Amino acid sequence: MNALVVGLALFAAILHASWNAFLRSGGDRLWTVTVMSFAGTAVALPFLFLYPLPPSAAWPYIGLSAFLQVGYSLFLVAAYRHGDLGQIYPIVRGTVPLLVTLGGFAVTGERLDVFHVAGVVLIALGIMSLALGKFRAANTSILFALAAGAIIAAYATVDSVGVKQAGRSEAYTAWVLVLYGLLLPTAYLAMRRGLTVDIRSPDTWKALGGGLVAMIAYGVVVAAFAIGPTGPITALRETSVVFAVLIGWLFLGEALTVRRVIACAVVAAGAIILGW
Repeated sequence: MNALVVGLALFAAILHASWNAFLRSGGDRLWTVTVMSFAGTAVALPFLFLYPLPPSAAWPYIGLSAFLQVGYSLFLVAAYRHGDLGQIYPIVRGTVPLLVTLGGFAVTGERLDVFHVAGVVLIALGIMSLALGKFRAANTSILFALAAGAIIAAYATVDSVGVKQAGRSEAYTAWVLVLYGLLLPTAYLAMRRGLTVDIRSPDTWKALGGGLVAMIAYGVVVAAFAIGPTGPITALRETSVVFAVLIGWLFLGEALTVRRVIACAVVAAGAIILGW
């Protein structure tokens, strides 16, 4: 991977950890993640008119990616119900690298050398070790987190193929975000009677800001997929768990133990191998 791809993946990692910390610290997380989707839709909508329609071969991937991301949002909200950021986030992200790498083998035919494989394994082991310890999350939250991670692996694999079918990452990202912004509120209304959004409320503006960060994080990683290999990019992005643990410690009052520091070092080692 070149320096641009590495930089994009790390930038996406920081942004992703930041919006997850915001979601974890919120009150009504289902409402928050739904309002967050409005920001992505509002920003992405004008781009639908700036770029040509994606070719027909890309549309199944666009629709499937948007649908999977709705499922991811719902499972993530459920996982954070009874678990800390420093516990749930590593479980969610730790299931991703190996699953996406396997998806890259099966779907796109990508081949990884021994260094890439070593980096993926180190990152996966380090991230998963962060989720283990004396004060573990509730079993239901762990199961929801594992499901969320599996869905991430699925839509990341879909995106890696779909963006190449679309030809332009900008058009692909815009259409996925707009469809996601339509599907998630629909899911919210199906689960609850109504959606109330007070534009004067600080919570609304915080949620919209979090949605903007999440949208940029997604767009950055899709751009990386357009110019680099799926498995290593996704694995390198999983260094977001390091940032999440630090954010949880600094801003949410969560523990930063020796075990977690060592696990973070293992994740960093894997990222260095991949970047090199």
